[in-house]
Amino acid sequence: MERSLRVKVSKFVSFLLRHDPQGLVMDEEGFVDLGELVSKVKLSFPSVDEGFVKRLVEEGECKRFEIVGDRIRALYGHSFPVYLRLEEDRRVEWLYHGTTAEAADAILKEGLQPMKRMWVHLSPTIDMAAQVGKRRTSNPIILVVSCVEARKAGLKFCKASEQVHLSKFVPAKYIRRLHA
Repeated sequence: MERSLRVKVSKFVSFLLRHDPQGLVMDEEGFVDLGELVSKVKLSFPSVDEGFVKRLVEEGECKRFEIVGDRIRALYGHSFPVYLRLEEDRRVEWLYHGTTAEAADAILKEGLQPMKRMWVHLSPTIDMAAQVGKRRTSNPIILVVSCVEARKAGLKFCKASEQVHLSKFVPAKYIRRLHA
């Protein structure tokens, strides 16, 4: 699978499933019919077929999508409400968030908020958080969330994939800057 086409199609599928289904019928859990999605994608990328989309889901470095039967959905990143039915991860002790220096200062004062998304996205490792942060800056600041302490206050952390944990909000008192 050609990398540049895979990236373009992945971004388009992410846009459709996370932000604007553009007429695709989506259920409350964010699922759409796989065949209908493929038809929509083919309008912009004529060489894409169902097998291409399935390989995109299976071979993706970050598990962004899920196929169940003949339906597909995004696992995280939604800007509109969907019911993901994620289980709380009660074992995770630390999660990480990579961001810009300016955003880090605000987060350390106001906490982690979902902003234009439905959930706060957190990484299970420092390296993954750094990769995420590098989307916005060449020198990301890594923030550490104490899940153990936050959980005592009733906060929940859900595992969306091996690379992404989700939370509704993380108050600043459970976040610190990682000092390398």
